[in-house]
Amino acid sequence: MKTFTFLCLTLGILLVQPLALQAQTFSLESVKSYPFPTELTSSAQGSQIAWAFNEQGKRNVYVAQGPDFTPRKLTSYNEDDGQEITSLSISDDGKWVVFVRGGDHGSNWDDELPVNTTSGPVPPKVQIWSFPFAGGQGKAIAEGDAPVISPKSDRIAFIKSGQVWIAPADGSSAAKALFNARGTNSSLEWSPDGSKLAFVCDRKDHSFVGVFTNETTPISWIAPSFAHDESPRWSPDGKQIVFVRTPGSGGAPDSLLARRHRPWSIWTADVASGLAIQRWQAPKTLAGSVPTTHGGFNLHWAAGDRIVFLSYQDGWPHLYSMPSTGGTPLLLTPTPFMAEHITISPDGKWLVFSGNTGPDKLDIDRRHVVRVPVDKAAMEVLTPGSGLEWTPVITGDGSTVAMISATAQRPPLPAIMSFTKGTTKVLAQNLVPASFPANQLVTPKQITFKAPDGMTVHGQLFEPVGGPAKKPALIYVHGGPPRQMLLGWNYSDYYANSYALNQYLASQGFVVLSVNYRLGIGYGYDFHQPANGGASGASEYQDVRAAAIWLTEQSQVDATKIGIYGGSYGGYLTALALARDSKLFAAGVDIHGVHDWSQQRYGGAQSDRAEKIPDLDLANKVVYESSPISSVKTWTSPVLIIHGDDDRNVRFSQSTDLVRRLDNQGVPMETLVIVDDTHHWMKHTNALKMSAATADFFKRKLMKPKQ
Repeated sequence: MKTFTFLCLTLGILLVQPLALQAQTFSLESVKSYPFPTELTSSAQGSQIAWAFNEQGKRNVYVAQGPDFTPRKLTSYNEDDGQEITSLSISDDGKWVVFVRGGDHGSNWDDELPVNTTSGPVPPKVQIWSFPFAGGQGKAIAEGDAPVISPKSDRIAFIKSGQVWIAPADGSSAAKALFNARGTNSSLEWSPDGSKLAFVCDRKDHSFVGVFTNETTPISWIAPSFAHDESPRWSPDGKQIVFVRTPGSGGAPDSLLARRHRPWSIWTADVASGLAIQRWQAPKTLAGSVPTTHGGFNLHWAAGDRIVFLSYQDGWPHLYSMPSTGGTPLLLTPTPFMAEHITISPDGKWLVFSGNTGPDKLDIDRRHVVRVPVDKAAMEVLTPGSGLEWTPVITGDGSTVAMISATAQRPPLPAIMSFTKGTTKVLAQNLVPASFPANQLVTPKQITFKAPDGMTVHGQLFEPVGGPAKKPALIYVHGGPPRQMLLGWNYSDYYANSYALNQYLASQGFVVLSVNYRLGIGYGYDFHQPANGGASGASEYQDVRAAAIWLTEQSQVDATKIGIYGGSYGGYLTALALARDSKLFAAGVDIHGVHDWSQQRYGGAQSDRAEKIPDLDLANKVVYESSPISSVKTWTSPVLIIHGDDDRNVRFSQSTDLVRRLDNQGVPMETLVIVDDTHHWMKHTNALKMSAATADFFKRKLMKPKQ
């Protein structure tokens, strides 16, 4: 086994290429130099917007204000230190910008714990900060998470160690505990007048919606039951709350492998009495189950006394609206596409969102900004075309839509357009470095092919210019798995990094096919929630294998030199491909993948209970056979295994175990451990290190230098 020792190598040494590859058109550093915007938000009044920019690991908050929306840098964090910015918001009066700095909020566990990518002797803190929108010195409000500014703009409620705390927005006095409620508290929602605070109190097998009024008034529990209540939202007059109810935990042991409906219902409650009434029950079908796309239920109490929500019940994640008294919901978005990144206008009359829809048939693999009134099915695509747009918000004055905009070549940047429609103005273009190779990036092509069971699978093909008639090829497998790679830059920083790497690999002479396998989003419920997926049979692997077969049939591809790589769930499918089909896949890079589902998914066998899980033995067999470790004996292709050892999504032990197995079998293997970074490569130089190692490995294994 060969191990890269990056402590002794500089990144520049790593990027020295064989003579055959010195004609590359751009460097990996240049294509990874783009600023990446996140956390776009607007104030409830006026025309103010804010967003976070990650500029090569230096994360800062920027603000802009109408009518000109000239970007202005608000913070001055100048180190690539892995400290992300989340929970960004602007106070209703536009005076304060509040955010959390630190943690790993895309993780599956420990998201609120510090991330110490620099291995500093004193770890950073996860802190809430408040800055004046007009500029000036910010203040660290407290250690904590999930801040919510009062509509009065004077106080910030937040979560610390599962309890609710409060602090003045200007940081003029120390934060203090607001109240104590047994359990883990979250989902803070101020009443419209700022006098009360709704929250969710999770007590493991059940959860309550609570309302806090003041230090002398007992907490009011809204219709407490043996269920899980969540997603509380206030009515505009502050007299009622709408929330979602799902069953509590428990019941007789059921099948692990069977697909079953996950019920949910919408309730409204009178805040004064705490009495609640069920207003709607989701259809008792698989597609009618709890939605699992961005924002979940996306519940809002809208103008006109209407309740809006998202449901998958017709086979697509669509938006619905109904009177607060109940009744048959009105389908607001009837065409076959998915709605995500959903926000409601400050006046409650409009929903704006990003959707993979538009006049072009290729739009299923894009995102555009769409709007729809809350009371009628009259949706409009505001940004049609070959670009991509996402995470729209409407300014408080209702005049402007702000969004993130990109193309296949231009990296994502904030943009604005009039809410009455018109042209889009892209902001902060001057922050894209001059060295960024926009004019040298290829436009990925949409392709489709059939899996053996007839499922149609989408992919994006990156084709290099020139070179030999027969080229090596790579399959890229995204993670998630509820993700969708697009015909351009992705809205996730993790997958924007993958898009940049795919562009770089194409520039180096590889044909790259990015595969949107089943379990992913964007193609409807049956694609997103297929039978026998993941640990229950790995049915999605046939899509990945079919992609490789498709590549072998292309005239420009050398069928003997097909590699595969991916991270997270993509690492799992990479390992599965190498374990099952080393004759098809000549090499692979497995980045923090799952290799043994029994260690990642299922708990104990409940051997001490008289009631047994009816299909436990079969499930254990299926889970094992769905894991790469079950096929290690047929794994012969060389592999590079990469993992950060502060991973909070896939346990580092998944790779430790696989390395032992492959080493014992003598599989050609190289490894790269990135110390103290997480699943998301919070430090820019670590993302570069991972990408550089991936590219270098494939060049050595699948390309021959000129003699």
